[in-house]
Amino acid sequence: MKTDLERVRIDKWLWAARFYKTRQLAIKALKSSQILYNKKSLKPAANIKVGDVLMIKRGVYQIEVEVLALSDKRGSATIAQTLYQETSASIKARERLKEQLANQPRIDIDRRKPDKRGVRTHRAIKRGD
Repeated sequence: MKTDLERVRIDKWLWAARFYKTRQLAIKALKSSQILYNKKSLKPAANIKVGDVLMIKRGVYQIEVEVLALSDKRGSATIAQTLYQETSASIKARERLKEQLANQPRIDIDRRKPDKRGVRTHRAIKRGD
């Protein structure tokens, strides 16, 4: 394959950039709209190019990355980090969210089956009461 690629399938790039362990996991994330380009979901066969900005949802975090280089082969982690750069706005938002999550009270998980009071408390926490 050429070393100077103009376009690469997004599922291959996500795998090569080590966002996902396998291409199948990258495809699954694309199909469930966890990766957005211009606020639109993409198909796994969609091509990306240098300069594109992607929004990647990972759990509660949203990472916005700019594509700096293209690769369709998985390399070491140091090489994978050169393929993209996280935007400064994304870094700030992630740090704010990390702070908010750290300040929330931790919930002790009891391994027993909850009683009526425990079920009500759990439902209230899920609702945000």
